[in-house]
Amino acid sequence: MKVRDDMTFPFAEYERRINALRQRMKERLLDAVVITDPENLMYLTDYQTTGYSFFQALVVPLEGEPFMITRELEATNVYHRTWLEIARPYPDTGDPIQALVQSLREFGLKNKCIGYERNSYFFPAYHQDAIHTTFTEGRLLDCFGIVEEGRICKSEVELDVMRKAAMATQAGMKAGIEACRAGVTENEIAAEISAAMFKAGGEAPAVMPYVASGPRTLIGHATWEGRTVQPGEHVFLEVGGCYRRYHTAMMRTVVLDHLSDSLCKAQERMRLALKEAHKAIRPGITVSDADNLIRQIITDNDVGARLITRSGYSIGIAFPPSWDEGYVISLKQGNSSILRKGMTFHLIPWMWAVDGDKTVGISDTIYVTDDGCESFFDMEQCIHSKPKPAQAKLPGPAKAATA
Repeated sequence: MKVRDDMTFPFAEYERRINALRQRMKERLLDAVVITDPENLMYLTDYQTTGYSFFQALVVPLEGEPFMITRELEATNVYHRTWLEIARPYPDTGDPIQALVQSLREFGLKNKCIGYERNSYFFPAYHQDAIHTTFTEGRLLDCFGIVEEGRICKSEVELDVMRKAAMATQAGMKAGIEACRAGVTENEIAAEISAAMFKAGGEAPAVMPYVASGPRTLIGHATWEGRTVQPGEHVFLEVGGCYRRYHTAMMRTVVLDHLSDSLCKAQERMRLALKEAHKAIRPGITVSDADNLIRQIITDNDVGARLITRSGYSIGIAFPPSWDEGYVISLKQGNSSILRKGMTFHLIPWMWAVDGDKTVGISDTIYVTDDGCESFFDMEQCIHSKPKPAQAKLPGPAKAATA
């Protein structure tokens, strides 16, 4: 490992992560692991590229130097960004799986037990078929989740980076709320959000902001499509700010009118859910307990709304196509996993189909502390009402005096 001081975290943080990974490898009787998930590569080495659609893999042996298999163009990221000293790049005309197998043999791993991420988006079935038919001397075992076990609880230095992501999230949301008014397009709102995030130090997020207005808020994961916001409508916003691939996220809703009785009730339910979640979430409670608390509060409404998704999900390192770590852990029913210090969640007590035609949301990103939880944000948790200003009456002509 090459000691350097220009990575996202201090070098000691990467040593800690690799050592912890190797301890888990010992417990699983693995001689090496092949890591292909982009988030895991970033977590272990600081490696990142937008070219992750091409095969890339980090091999971490139980002993000896880790090494990288990647496309030749992307090898520049290995040397410029990471502590790695060994890479075996393949050309665009080459076979990445052959390069991987040859490297395993080169570094004395041909007869060993090798773990691989069977459920990684970026280790597709045809590549897995190829390695099983090519790497015949050793044994291949699924080790999916072995890196995520370390990622799930963030260290103090990771929380500091997420605070920088939160600054971008909050700046973007404030700009989006300000931009919402009748006559503007969803695209213009999204542009203001994006510009504010980037000016606040944010980097390219895994998902660009969600901006949906009026009836389009009922469409799952809808974002801007050029629609013009009409007077009196509501606009649903969800912003995920990013810094060094770490994300925080926030939902808010803007109503271009006074809040109706239904929207007032929806706001009260969402605010109560967040308040009670903040009081309850702490090390030791289960995922299911946290979900049930939020779900029961949102479900107890008389405005026709439902919480049709999980009530929250882990958030941290992310690459497209998603900003969440929900595949690692999500707040949903029946999960008996225990919350621990350092876990980070996007809590989403949003309400789908208020009055049958509106989706609204107020959300928060939190981290679990020694005895509770804290928010990354300091913005008011509310539906933002922006009624059309009343027009002042112009003075009429003066009346003539009468005798």
